[in-house]
Amino acid sequence: MEPRIKDRYHDGILQEALHRYGIASENIHLLDGFESFIYEFERDSGDYILRIGHSLRKSVALVQGEIDWINYLAEGGVGVSRAIPSHNGLLVEQIDDGRGEYFLVTAFVKAKGVYPDEAGWSANLYQRYGRAVGKMHALTKDYVPGNPAWKRPEWDGDLADIPGWLPETETVAVEKFHRTVAHLRSLPTSPDSYGLIHQDAHGINFFVDENRNLTFFDFDDCLYGWFAYDIAIVLFYKAMWAEDPAAYTQEFMTHFLRGYRQENKLDPIWLREFPHFLKLREIDTYAVIHRSFDVDNLVDPWNVGYMRGRKERIDNDVPVIDFDFETLADAL
Repeated sequence: MEPRIKDRYHDGILQEALHRYGIASENIHLLDGFESFIYEFERDSGDYILRIGHSLRKSVALVQGEIDWINYLAEGGVGVSRAIPSHNGLLVEQIDDGRGEYFLVTAFVKAKGVYPDEAGWSANLYQRYGRAVGKMHALTKDYVPGNPAWKRPEWDGDLADIPGWLPETETVAVEKFHRTVAHLRSLPTSPDSYGLIHQDAHGINFFVDENRNLTFFDFDDCLYGWFAYDIAIVLFYKAMWAEDPAAYTQEFMTHFLRGYRQENKLDPIWLREFPHFLKLREIDTYAVIHRSFDVDNLVDPWNVGYMRGRKERIDNDVPVIDFDFETLADAL
């Protein structure tokens, strides 16, 4: 949580949010949240999630765009946590923070099931995972925001901030970042390969129920980007901690892409861009950790593991995953 946002938050903000959504204070409890305050609550025998973000991070229009797309996907049959209105009939509530900005409150139906790590990964689940992402991409080809002002950003809309999150000593990482972005900006953006994507559809952002159905949530970072980029981000988090990342990539992606092609057609030529998409996410994550934490005193095990040797890997152009992605063409 950014200090400038955390400093503005107090119990009065929460109580106002509870009032607007008709939530009893005894029926709500705090969950983990990195960029927003996240709560779980019960109402009318149903389970829901309350998210309290801030306009310093995302404007009202951008949050409206996120909600509009989520509910569009839900109507198209994708397993997503649908947004629900407040008692005022609003999908996004604004609460004045007293300093000229707003906390932005949204509520969602809570996904059923458990995280996939708890459900148990399998070839079948890999394939279901790919099919779900493929359905999102197929539907987004026809998506038009309910209001032009709600249009979500392009993939490079916020990238200008990344070099500033890194210490001045990270000149090599900044150079690699600019080189990667320049390459990606040269790629085509036709509707058959580019559209609104989740951009963070990893295993912490969906649940699996007892029937192995997937429900996705946390669309806070959705933007316009390449479908292959969305898939590469999935792989980034799945293969990162594997004992043999290349072998795991072969196994996981074979099943994932077989599921994906059941719902969406993607030209295999995009497989050659995976190293560039992975490199962008690697440096982006590296910069975010520098921005959000004291890198000399990291506590979270994920951050500690990610940063171990990361500077050397980036500086020396070590591939995120050393793998010939074009060998997966038959699966796609």
